[in-house]
Amino acid sequence: MELKRSITTGEKLRGADKLARIPVKVIQTTQTPKKPEWIRAKISNPEEVQHIKDLLRQQKLHTVCEEAACPNLPQCFGGGTATFMIMGDICTRRCPFCDVAHGRPNALDPNEPQHLADTVKNLNLKYVVITSVDRDDLKDGGAQHFVDCIQAIRNTSPETLIEILVPDFRGRLDIALNILSETPPDVFNHNIETVPRLYHAMRPGSDYQHSLELLRKFKQLRPDIATKCGLMVGLGEVEAEVIVLLNDLSDYQVDYVTIGQYLQPSKSHAPIQRFVSLKEFEAYQKHGQLLGFKNIWSAPMVRSSYFADRQYRGEAVPKPFSRENIDYSLE
Repeated sequence: MELKRSITTGEKLRGADKLARIPVKVIQTTQTPKKPEWIRAKISNPEEVQHIKDLLRQQKLHTVCEEAACPNLPQCFGGGTATFMIMGDICTRRCPFCDVAHGRPNALDPNEPQHLADTVKNLNLKYVVITSVDRDDLKDGGAQHFVDCIQAIRNTSPETLIEILVPDFRGRLDIALNILSETPPDVFNHNIETVPRLYHAMRPGSDYQHSLELLRKFKQLRPDIATKCGLMVGLGEVEAEVIVLLNDLSDYQVDYVTIGQYLQPSKSHAPIQRFVSLKEFEAYQKHGQLLGFKNIWSAPMVRSSYFADRQYRGEAVPKPFSRENIDYSLE
């Protein structure tokens, strides 16, 4: 019988160590597939990138941009924006698509909300996205800490719009949503990530219907607040399953949707099953528009928080993803 190694508080597990005990084992890839021409990240303003990193370290803050190895980091940091990750940099889940470390998290930092608010003010952010690791160790899943961050930002930057990207609050849903509904953000976001058939493999410990219920229940509590949801493609789903998922999100009154290409963080993570064609991304975009979402962004490099302010304002997917910048003979 395999003995489980004890994990000390604050120890960060990544790669193969992180994924050793998930229900559906990941077979390590020996060679990562070559990316098509339309998968590219834009490099811009390295001085601003370093400035933001220095400021984050001074305030003891984390970003999902860094911890999840987002390919859009240079462009977002270079433009003076970041998606803040609160409650530490250690997650209690072991999702095989995600590069955030797994382990036993440290205690919450009571000064984090004010540090976050100070950083938002120093960066003069007009729109901020706050996400978190899963904190299954907390009785409210971290909902009150989200609220503390919202209040701190509104005290120092009252004109700033706030989007929160929340975990699924497994086992604590009603408690968490009641707390958040009392001090809501401007946009309530929860990523469903993938189609239900792939949940057991890709989101161990999570449940597709539970995530839909989370979005529905918050909308019932606060019909005045926009809801948002993101997913990845390229994990093994087929087009018909994504269409059904979009129909579900429409039925559950989600307002904003993002769809992007999954990119494998390392050879130990879930492999890329396919690079989705630009025409398929456009098909999802058109279907979402027919369903009546306030805005849907569907393109390879789209991520849940990428240019979230522009999506909220109703803008189209930014220029790097537009048809006129792509040679479709490359598909």
